Amino acid sequence: MKELLLGNAAIARGLYEAGCSVVSSYPGTPSTEITETASEYDEIYSEWAPNEKVAMEVAFGASLAGVRSFTAMKHVGLNVAADPLFTIAYTGVNAGMVIVVADDPGLHSSQNEQDSRNYAIAAKLPMLEPADSEECLSYTKYAYELSELFDVPVMIRTSTRIAHSQSIVETSDRVVPDTKEYKKDVAKYVMMPAAAKARHRIVEERLEKLRQLAEDSFLNRIEMGDTKMGIITSGASYQYVKDIFGESVSVLKLGMVNPLPIKLIQDFASRVDKLIVVEELDSIIENHCRKLYLEVTGKDVFPLVDEFSPNLIANLLGLEVNEGISMEEPLPQRPPVMCAGCPHRGMFYTLNKKGVTVLGDIGCYTLGSMAPLSAMDMTICMGASVSSLHGFNRAGGKNSVAVIGDSTFVHTGINGLIDIAYNGSDSTVIIVDNSTTGMTGHQDNPTTGYDIKGEPAGKIDLEALCKALGIQRVRVVDPYDLDQCSRVLDEEMDALEPSVIISRRPCVLLRSVSAKPPISADEDKCSGCQLCMDIGCPAISMKDNKTRIDATLCTGCKVCIQLCNFDALVSNEV
Repeated sequence: MKELLLGNAAIARGLYEAGCSVVSSYPGTPSTEITETASEYDEIYSEWAPNEKVAMEVAFGASLAGVRSFTAMKHVGLNVAADPLFTIAYTGVNAGMVIVVADDPGLHSSQNEQDSRNYAIAAKLPMLEPADSEECLSYTKYAYELSELFDVPVMIRTSTRIAHSQSIVETSDRVVPDTKEYKKDVAKYVMMPAAAKARHRIVEERLEKLRQLAEDSFLNRIEMGDTKMGIITSGASYQYVKDIFGESVSVLKLGMVNPLPIKLIQDFASRVDKLIVVEELDSIIENHCRKLYLEVTGKDVFPLVDEFSPNLIANLLGLEVNEGISMEEPLPQRPPVMCAGCPHRGMFYTLNKKGVTVLGDIGCYTLGSMAPLSAMDMTICMGASVSSLHGFNRAGGKNSVAVIGDSTFVHTGINGLIDIAYNGSDSTVIIVDNSTTGMTGHQDNPTTGYDIKGEPAGKIDLEALCKALGIQRVRVVDPYDLDQCSRVLDEEMDALEPSVIISRRPCVLLRSVSAKPPISADEDKCSGCQLCMDIGCPAISMKDNKTRIDATLCTGCKVCIQLCNFDALVSNEV
């Protein structure tokens, strides 16, 4: 049966067909849909874990017990999971274990642009890189075979374009292998120094066997065309090359990007006049070619940053570029903003008004850094806001808070709060609890009380948790109430001890939240002072120096009403 599937959905289908039994992940664009789709197959146990490290350890535990397992994450999530990753590379697996990492060239939804092939190289793990949805499915199935054949977790690298593009796949039935018996093996699985030293030799021997496999694997193929130019490429870049050249040049498509073949590349290079490597981000393939003393064109022409496109590659190779259709007038810039009625807006408005230094975190609330709210001074990685606040204040920082979301707090914020409580800095942490993981598409998390299928699940009581960690001052505010936010913020920042403010109101985009009637603007009363514009709500605009409310966007949150000194904004709620 043939279907049109997203790359992520195709990977999930591959999990199903390969007989994967346990999936554990943390949502992260562009990988999220893999686990969401896998959860639709009743034969697969799927879950959202608190973070990627936990997810990888869950997958390893399932492999240890004898069933095929899986975890997915975005590239920065792999940083969080790197600790178990490197040691699981030593222990190997029992049943097959597959890890998908989705890179984000172009930073469509990420804070950095790292190349995860470096992790495969450093951890000495095999990595496959599909170039379309069909390969997403077939590579996933084959990855389990590799995993069990070589006793190794297998990594699959995707990118935003592969994860979120659609192409035809051919599906087949699910085949579940027999559960492998777990046998206690201290030398294999207990990584004390003496055992790890012995396992390191096995890792190196295994890597060499994988390199031999790469020489004649179906994953790596030569497509001969004109021999004046030979291009080595992989993943999305392969599609761009084919879009430009079709069959007119020779191409070595690499589906296994670690370890890379040697003889295959040397043979391909000997058959073409000019060798070019087209790869996004780091010069992994190019450097490998140079170690083989091959003359190659690569990053001396192509950039180390941003994602590629057919036009970019063609232009840099001096070819004719299809300019497409251009607008006579350029479209106006549309900076990202928080949604109309976003529960974070009131708290950020208050922080900005008070001139507070805000150490921020990763989530949709990171948009609080944008004008006119401009209420964030730092964002590094998940959980960093809390730990950094402690350091900032210990170094003499003043008038400062941390802002972190509910899902992010559970992900990696808890340990930072433990540090604040244990070491006693006068730090105020604001948990903006919108009852969902909003940035990646409204997934549930351990604070919502529902699991990946929307069924009732264990729920963390944030107030009780914070107190259990040693925080005595825990306050809850409604971010739609600006006076309350201002008063509580003053009180907690003045306190000479650690404190937590939970700014709680569910995301307006949740299906369980009903919008209220939109606000009305009375032009006769409007003075044109534009104070209502200070909250940066996309439902509010000015025309002829009068406030306008877009009724199609307004959710009736009433935050803007609290800013108007002339009663020009009126609630229509009965």
